[in-house]
Amino acid sequence: AQQHPVCSQLEMVSPLDPEQRGSQVSFAFENGYPVVKAMIAKGVIGDFRAPNIMRFGLAPYYLRFVDMYDAVEIMASCIEEKVWENPLYSEQDAIT
Repeated sequence: AQQHPVCSQLEMVSPLDPEQRGSQVSFAFENGYPVVKAMIAKGVIGDFRAPNIMRFGLAPYYLRFVDMYDAVEIMASCIEEKVWENPLYSEQDAIT
């Protein structure tokens, strides 16, 4: 699988073995909280785990390949836009 150039800043922290990973992937990113918050605002549902983990569930029954492609594009745009500089996304909520 080819990696999006912007998303190369992320560290995949999920196990590579699908039997151990289950139906989710997690990435470490210093500004993960505001990225997840901005992605949710753009329709991509994920969650955040302190200190820096962005977590996304993958349900093949509900998601198409294009949905995954779009989610990566939205993640990349949030990183390119540096959404963490926007108080709308950097202010901590009780939950994400």
